[in-house]
Amino acid sequence: MSEPHEVPTVDRPGWRRQTTLFLTGQTISLFGSMLVQYAVMWHLTLETKSGGIMALYAVFGFLPQAVISIFGGVWADRLDRKKLIIGADATIAVVTLALAMFMAAGATDLWLIFVAIAIRSAGAGIQMPAVAALLPQIVPTDKLMRVNGIHGTIQSAMMLVAPAAAAAVYANMSIVAVFYIDVVTAVIGIGLLLAVTVPRLVRSSDGRLGYFDDLVGGLRYVASHAFVRWVLVLYAVVFVLIVAPSFLTPLMIVRTFGEEVWKLTANELAFSIGMVLGGAAVAAWAGTWNRVRMILVSTVVFGGLSIGLGLSTNIWVFFGFMFLLGLSVPAFSTPSYTVLQETVEPEMQGRVFGFVGIVMALSMPFGMAVFGPLADRFSVESLLIWAGVALLLVVALASAVPGGRRAMKAADEHATV
Repeated sequence: MSEPHEVPTVDRPGWRRQTTLFLTGQTISLFGSMLVQYAVMWHLTLETKSGGIMALYAVFGFLPQAVISIFGGVWADRLDRKKLIIGADATIAVVTLALAMFMAAGATDLWLIFVAIAIRSAGAGIQMPAVAALLPQIVPTDKLMRVNGIHGTIQSAMMLVAPAAAAAVYANMSIVAVFYIDVVTAVIGIGLLLAVTVPRLVRSSDGRLGYFDDLVGGLRYVASHAFVRWVLVLYAVVFVLIVAPSFLTPLMIVRTFGEEVWKLTANELAFSIGMVLGGAAVAAWAGTWNRVRMILVSTVVFGGLSIGLGLSTNIWVFFGFMFLLGLSVPAFSTPSYTVLQETVEPEMQGRVFGFVGIVMALSMPFGMAVFGPLADRFSVESLLIWAGVALLLVVALASAVPGGRRAMKAADEHATV
């Protein structure tokens, strides 16, 4: 394995200012994207009340990201990551503006929303690996866990504000107004990112290698790296068995507890408040904790909370479990991202995070393709219970079989004790 060629990991002048600009721009852009996400999800839920439509929304929202991530990860290692992020943001903004104009003119067909969501998803397939790989270029390695924790906390805070803002705009104006706001936030985010200075990344491999060679190199790296494989499997399992069924919680609320928009908003707020507090805790105290143990414990907690959500017969108890679920998310996402950034060579990080994005993006529509139609035949409550039980069984099996123990041992060797 080649030695990484990276800018120094200590004494990077101005790294705090550059990091602040970068995170601020990404947060503002993300806020607009969240407004669109919540507004579209609620719009489809309230207009159709169909698990099949929600499954289609998940497919159009995540499958293009999976396809484009195959290319996005390589682009993030071959091209200027900053320019890739700006290009993706700009494309998403233009598409969102076009959708807003069509809908303002009276075109309300669902296929228009699905096309726009698909293009936004493709932009995310370019943006996600570039963002994840760019951050270690401007942040010293020993500060990554804390910065990732802060980043997660800020994102969670935006998730706290975005549902209320989306509900206010959607209820008092229209979904078109939400789209216009997203365009404005994208422009602001791009402007801030233009002010960020990103150190040049020097590749140690032969610069004459073609795109296909880089793609094959990334595949071989993932195939031969036990820790990366372990993370990818965990992401797949969690997204199929927890994230996908949880995506149906608004449908459960509408069917079981009522159609009031405030209930949908409260559901998102409970989750987001938990994520804010969980992210703050990770940023403050988890800098030296064992990354792998955090990931494993949080996965088990996910399974238990999914069962609790399914057993809830009182809406406030349901919101309580959503809060705990949000509280647990940073203990899974932050250490998994951080340990990849710490252990994967900088010139390979775009491709590795591209594959992480592929797994996440494919797992979600696959899970929804299963759970969405089932939600039209069975209660969402029963699906949440069985998904939680299945996750606990998978984790137990993975911990018991020799192959699973070897993978966790290999992963643990990369963890910071």
